[in-house]
Amino acid sequence: QVQLVESGGGSVQTGGSLRLSCAAQPSTSSTYCMAWFRQALGQERERVAAIYSGGSVTYYSDSVKGRFTISQDNTKNTLYLQMNSLKPEDTAMYYCATSRSAIRPCNVVGNIDQWGRGTQVTVSS
Repeated sequence: QVQLVESGGGSVQTGGSLRLSCAAQPSTSSTYCMAWFRQALGQERERVAAIYSGGSVTYYSDSVKGRFTISQDNTKNTLYLQMNSLKPEDTAMYYCATSRSAIRPCNVVGNIDQWGRGTQVTVSS
């Protein structure tokens, strides 16, 4: 079982940047995909970005495309989310997630095997 621990959240103003990190213990080697989801207050949890095949394939939601970048450093067993040009609507709890199986890709909540506890991102106008 992979344990996921997020860090890097905080409060920024509109247009600012943050980089989220997710440390996977013991390693990322057993994962098929990793992803960042977010959940705003009163909203459903939604996928923000996902990464497959050790980093060769990435997906982004339309709302963050061009502003966020997902990456993975397998030597450090760490997943990252670089968030630029942040907007108030990006305010949410951000969760690191993983799936071990190709039949359950990291695109919906129901496919996820393991979640981190989350890190809060708040963007003020």
